[in-house]
Formats: sequence, C-alpha cells, structure tokens
Amino acid sequence: MKARWIGSLIATAGIASSLLVQTAQADNFANVYYDAAKDQLVVTIAYRGTNRHHRFSLQWGQCNPSQDGTSNEVAANVLDSQWQDDAVNNYQKTTRFSLASVPCRPATVTLRAAPHFLATVMIPAAPSQ
Repeated sequence: MKARWIGSLIATAGIASSLLVQTAQADNFANVYYDAAKDQLVVTIAYRGTNRHHRFSLQWGQCNPSQDGTSNEVAANVLDSQWQDDAVNNYQKTTRFSLASVPCRPATVTLRAAPHFLATVMIPAAPSQ
C-alpha cells in the first residue's frame, strides 16, 4: 500500500513538472538597438503564449561607473505582463522604451529576460534639450 502511494506521488510530481516546462518559456531578444532620433531603446522580443497581447516593461537597476571610468553601466529586467501564459504559439513584438529618465549616461545598458537571455547596447549622453 505504501509503495503504491509513493508511486502515485512520483507520477503526480512528473506530470506537474512537465506542465511547468510547458508554461515556463522565456522571452528572448530578436533585435535591440538605440534610436538616436527618438532617444529610445527599440527591442524586438520573441516570446511564446496563447495570445499576442503581452506588454513589456523595464525594471531599471542601479547605475554604476564602468571599470575604466569613461561611462556607466546599468541593467534592466524586461518584464512580461503575461509571464504565466501557456507557451502555445510563437510571437514577436517590437517595443520602444524611452530613455529620458535614465540619469547615468553615456551608459552600457544590459537587458535581461528570464532566465538567462541578455542583450547589451551602448546609449550616448542624453541629447541636449
């Protein structure tokens, strides 16, 4: 009886972990560049889900001086509004992020999407107003 219960528990855990694999698909970067004319990061994100209506935002980290002291470094996490959406279909979306509020410029910006996708782009000093 006890062996049967343990076998049932193991089977349930296996099914649960396979479901997690199906829903835990990460976003990835198809393209990232700086648009000088609009002072924006332009990020094309490849993602999986049941619909194409995901919204993406940036969660900025702390600015740090670069090792050589000539610029700055800052990381930003790319957040998906529907991060728990089932990974059914492939989609791509291009999103523009204003850089007007980034105080430490020039800077190397590293974008991170879970779990380990990175993209790095250099942004120049803020444009004159």
